[in-house]
Amino acid sequence: MDDQKNIKRRRIPKEINRQIGERCRQAREAAGLTQERLAELIDVSTQFLSDAERGITGMSITTIIKLCNVLSVSTDFLLLGQDGDDEGSDLSFYSRIQHLSKQEKRLVEEMINLMIQSFHLSR
Repeated sequence: MDDQKNIKRRRIPKEINRQIGERCRQAREAAGLTQERLAELIDVSTQFLSDAERGITGMSITTIIKLCNVLSVSTDFLLLGQDGDDEGSDLSFYSRIQHLSKQEKRLVEEMINLMIQSFHLSR
């Protein structure tokens, strides 16, 4: 009976794990990665990553560091929801575009240049 109580207790997400998991999911999606691909990149099972994103299980410091490196987010963002170079959004512009292909980055740069030109013309 005690074993069943312990299992049930462990299945209830802790709020901090839920928050970290949600930020992990946000960063993964911003990077354009599936759970399967991210799990492969950080050497964990897809089930573990799914449970971590839902806050059912916590992550080790080693896993958090791997996530930060692969997703190009700071530990401040992942653990606390704060990002040093962030100005109001959950993920900084630079973090979001880092995982784009060279061609996609060129397209983003061209669009930004056109928008800047448009701003100058409208003055």
